[in-house]
Amino acid sequence: MHPNQQTIDQFYAAFARLDADTMGRCYAQDAVFQDEVFTLKGQREVSGMWHMLCDATKAKGADVWRLEYRGVQADAQMGQAHWDAYYRFSATGRMVHNSIDAQFSFNPQGQITAHRDRFDFWRWSRQALGAPGLVLGWTPLLHNKVRAQAAGNLRKYLDKNAR
Repeated sequence: MHPNQQTIDQFYAAFARLDADTMGRCYAQDAVFQDEVFTLKGQREVSGMWHMLCDATKAKGADVWRLEYRGVQADAQMGQAHWDAYYRFSATGRMVHNSIDAQFSFNPQGQITAHRDRFDFWRWSRQALGAPGLVLGWTPLLHNKVRAQAAGNLRKYLDKNAR
């Protein structure tokens, strides 16, 4: 098994335990992260997002939290995995099953330099938000609103929880 594959395994095993500290150590200082909601630069923002999400899950949904991952592959520069998260969305209390494909880039030290998660935002929004997600989840209007709210929540979290 390539060491970068071990990094991905370590990352998801930590995520399954809601261990954001270990997850954060998998990233390089200049790491970037992007998914359908967040666009982040630097280990502080990326690690901060995972801390925020793990803390929210511990506070309002650890009883239903489950993460499964598979298809982990990696070489000296790139990696990929598929993961499924089952959780209670803290803002609405609604249950979500999010199915995500991840791509990674690594530095020579085996740290993640780029992480891109892809998922169906409309599917996610229908589960997490209910009727508004069903009706508007496919529109840029709701997508941009969710992105702005998430960015604001992360800014507040980072200001409150300086690491």
